[in-house]
This record gives sequence, C-alpha cells and structure tokens, in this order.
Amino acid sequence: MRQVVILGSTGSIGVSTLSVLAAHPDEYQVLALTAATQSDKLLQQCLAVKPRFAAMLDTDAANRLATELALAGCKTEVLSGIDALCQLAAHPDADIVMAAIVGAAGLLPTLAAVEQGKTVLLANKEALVMSGELFISKVKQHGATLLPIDSEHNAIFQCLPPGLQQHTHDQTLKHYGISKLLLTGSGGPFLNTPLNQFNGITPEQAIAHPNWSMGHKISVDSATMMNKGLEFIEARWLFNCKADDIEVVIHPQSIIHSMVQYTDGSVLAQLGQPDMRTPIAHALAFPKRIASPVAPLNFKQMCDFTFSEPEPERYPNLYLAMAACAYGQGATTALNAANEIAVAAFLAGQIRFTDIARLNSMSLEHFADFRVSTLDDILALDEDARQQAQLLLRKLI
Repeated sequence: MRQVVILGSTGSIGVSTLSVLAAHPDEYQVLALTAATQSDKLLQQCLAVKPRFAAMLDTDAANRLATELALAGCKTEVLSGIDALCQLAAHPDADIVMAAIVGAAGLLPTLAAVEQGKTVLLANKEALVMSGELFISKVKQHGATLLPIDSEHNAIFQCLPPGLQQHTHDQTLKHYGISKLLLTGSGGPFLNTPLNQFNGITPEQAIAHPNWSMGHKISVDSATMMNKGLEFIEARWLFNCKADDIEVVIHPQSIIHSMVQYTDGSVLAQLGQPDMRTPIAHALAFPKRIASPVAPLNFKQMCDFTFSEPEPERYPNLYLAMAACAYGQGATTALNAANEIAVAAFLAGQIRFTDIARLNSMSLEHFADFRVSTLDDILALDEDARQQAQLLLRKLI
C-alpha cells in the first residue's frame, strides 16, 4: 500500500486524484488531505477516506473541521497552518505527494516534499514558475522523483524516450533527437470572440471553459492563455530546455494534449479525453499503467482536428509569460504574483478582463531585470510584486 498525501484535496485536481485512488483501494492509501479554507468539503473527504491526518491553512477552518470530525467519531488528526502542510508533505510515511495547491501558496509544501526525496506529482505549476532553477536543483540534490500532472507536460513526458524520462533534468532534448516540444492549448472560451467585445467579458463567461472542468482562477488563466504561458515556463524547467525549444499551438478540441517533434521528422502525440484523471493515473503508477475511470476515445465519433497559431492581440498574457521566461527567474516570479492579484480583482468585479494583461504588463516592465538566487529572494520578490500589483490595481479601478 503506497501512502499518498494530497496537497489541495478540495480543488479539482485533488478531487480527481481521490477518484483515481478510489478505483485502486488495494494499492493506495490516503495518508493526509490538506485544504485552505473549505472545511465542509474537507470534512466530507475525511469521512469518506479516513486519512490519518488533515490540515488546513486557516486555523479557524481547522478548528471547525476538528470539531465536526470528533462529533462524527472520525479519528483523523487535524493540523493547521503552512508549517503543518510542510510537515505532512515531508512525513516519513508518505510515498507520493500530489502537489495540487493553486498558486504561490503551494511552493513551500511542495519544496518540503522534494527535500525529503518523495515522489512528487506536480500539478502546482507556480512552484516552477516562481523558483524553477532552485526547485530543480533541490530535486537533483535530494533524489526526489518529479512527475508532471498538467495534461500538457504529462503528454510530453509520455512521448519522451524511456531514457530521457529517467533523466529529464540532466540530459538535453537534442541528445535524444528532439527538435521541439509542442504545447497545445484549446484557446479557451474566447477563441472566436471578436476582439472589440473583450472589454465586456464577465467573470461568469471567463470561467465557462468549453472542455475542462477547473477552478475559477485556472479557468480565467485559460481564457487569457496565461495558463499556457505558465506552462511554457514550467516546460522550460521540467525538460531542461530553452524557450526556443518550445512552441504553443492552438488545438480547440483538447484531444491531443501535447506533442514531441523529433529531428527525423516524426511527431509523437499523446491523445485522450479532456479529463485530468488520465495524467493522474499515469503519474501515480509510473512506470506501470493502471486503469482510470476515464472512458477511452472513440475515433469513429471524433470530429476533425484543427490547429492554429495563438494571436498576440487575443492572448497578450501568453506572450508576456514567454517574454518573462526569456528575462529570467525574477521576471517569471513577479509576473506570476501580479497575475494572481489581477485575476482575483477580475473575479471580484473590480477590473475588466482586458485589464488583467494591462496590470501584468506594467508589473513585468517594473521587475523584468530583477535577479533572485535563494528561496528568501524569491519569497521577498513575490511579496514585493504583489504589493506593486496592488498599487497598480488602484489606478485601474
């Protein structure tokens, strides 16, 4: 029985992970579940899987959870605070850590798991966006196993030669005859929306993704294609490559999740339903395969595949992220922080959809040349960038 810790169990990735684990009760056991504030949802999960531990970032929420679990006769031990999340991620009994906390809040617990040499299933892209060089160096130093969960990165991983899968952080793509990584993206809900209508886009429209079921923040990032921009940065670190080795392609059907182009002209693609349980199942069992609750593709019923280049005018956030990747770690850290502030303001109805890119652009211009080398540097820059974004936000409201 492999012991699993799920960081961010109440989010969409956490829920999907529990679904896959439930299909294999003889192979996996939930050691710990964590969440930020959703005590009611975490309560139901704890009652269903009975983990040894549960932790919440919010102390009041943790107290409510502990009270409800005690009344229900559940013996799950409840902890609180960021230190508790780090403690569970690094727990001696943990074999696998699903890092599914959205945003910068997931960085420290994920690093804690890496520093204990765990098998880390990485769904928190911000960990690499904020601290890619530092993060990967710690993976190497502590002998951790890092497996990508984002459907695009998992697809690329599946299309790599077995030798490179074992050494993605040490070997180069060129050594294995790879010329390009092709990241696919659906284009989100506004792929065909006239540009002159973008100022009027509402949060309700932005979170209505045509193919994927995701949380609000990630859905907005998908609508702006900042999500793909963050994945671009993440791929640079996951696969030890340069920005020029990565290309983004619009694929509205979301069936081809990404591709690897080889120097001999071959292109290998990973296909599947737009369901995160497939990459989760792949990473949980790697290098073996286990069944997931996802239905296989029926090629007889599939429509044509289409591809296009993302328009800079339609997706300025994508190109801001690509520019930040070229600038360096300080720029990507600051851009990620600013984007979290901007998306939260948009979801709260404070700014327009187009203001997200405006705020991100101003923030990137301010922090483009900042250099960071330590975790303290990164966390300090993250905080500075958030404060700067709040100041810029007041000019937009």
